[in-house]
Amino acid sequence: MEILWVLMALVMLGFVLLQLSRRRRGAVGLVEPGHPDAADPANYGFAREEELDVRMPGPDQDLLDVLDLVQRTQDYRGAQQLLAGTEAEGERRWQRVQAFAGAASLELRQRPGGVGETPGGQWLRVWRAEAPKDAGGAAVHAEFLVQQAWRTATPGTDEFRIIMEEAKTACGEAALLAPGDPIPYLVELSVARGLGYSREEFEQLWLKILDRAPNHMGAHLAALPYWCEKWHGSRELAYSFAEAAAARAPRGSLLAAMPLFAVFEHLPEVNLVSGFYQSEVVTKAVHGALHAVHSARPDDPMQAHVRHLLVFFLVRGERWAEAMNQLTVIDGHVGALPWTLSADPAAEFAVYRALAVAGYEANGGSPATLPH
Repeated sequence: MEILWVLMALVMLGFVLLQLSRRRRGAVGLVEPGHPDAADPANYGFAREEELDVRMPGPDQDLLDVLDLVQRTQDYRGAQQLLAGTEAEGERRWQRVQAFAGAASLELRQRPGGVGETPGGQWLRVWRAEAPKDAGGAAVHAEFLVQQAWRTATPGTDEFRIIMEEAKTACGEAALLAPGDPIPYLVELSVARGLGYSREEFEQLWLKILDRAPNHMGAHLAALPYWCEKWHGSRELAYSFAEAAAARAPRGSLLAAMPLFAVFEHLPEVNLVSGFYQSEVVTKAVHGALHAVHSARPDDPMQAHVRHLLVFFLVRGERWAEAMNQLTVIDGHVGALPWTLSADPAAEFAVYRALAVAGYEANGGSPATLPH
């Protein structure tokens, strides 16, 4: 017992020394709004916290318009038409499938239904009933079941397994409706993680995706957690997967940012090393991600995912100007890692944004010096 108290005292001492060290180096902290030293993100044209959109990582006005129409009228046909007109192998179709499934899942959570009450997300049930051969509806339904499993049940329980097995069946049905479409297999990646596919089973699933969309960034992000140590792999396997993707990335591909996501998946829960975010492994991954977003197509919908994670690492690494450069591109939307891991994504994003602004101004920056 005495040894335990000694260890706890050493941890607390290390934390105090870390804070003192950061203060000596002029580290930036948050102060209350209205304080004379408070930096105001509004001076940079950033959206107010309550205006931040938590549904998507970046803008997709067509999707927002259709989502609003579907939820207002409970008529699925707008969603059906939008997916039918979206390139099957592209990143945007995957994001739209996730968004429609998420909307139906959230509706059901808000209105579970009861005696004489129609449950939320009824439009998705009608879609599947009236258009059973529609590949888009089948993919959205499969993703809906996956999200329901993660949101309403605990991994490892019978309830979780039952929903995931249903999702697996739905993935198979969706794949039969569109043999060349990678989306059903992307949905199944989450099923594979939840049900604990063997490595041989997972690799067979992964080969089906590579055959259809070898450079699909969303697919790689969906596959990465399986290889992480908190699921069915290890730090080494996850890093190897991410680095292999980056190494074979064609010019202009965001796959070069994959190592940064692998680093994020293995961040220590308690970090008492002040220079961790300036370490070689983090710096190398950040540089790879910065190169990826600078060389990617401006209209690549996956850019936002990379830029959001860059804000997290650049702020932690006290690279304020670079963080601000990313914020000018992505501000307004927060539906991406790392913010979505928080119970309040908008508030979490707002804290990091305020730190970036404060650090930028503490080092001589101002709205006039920030390029847009």
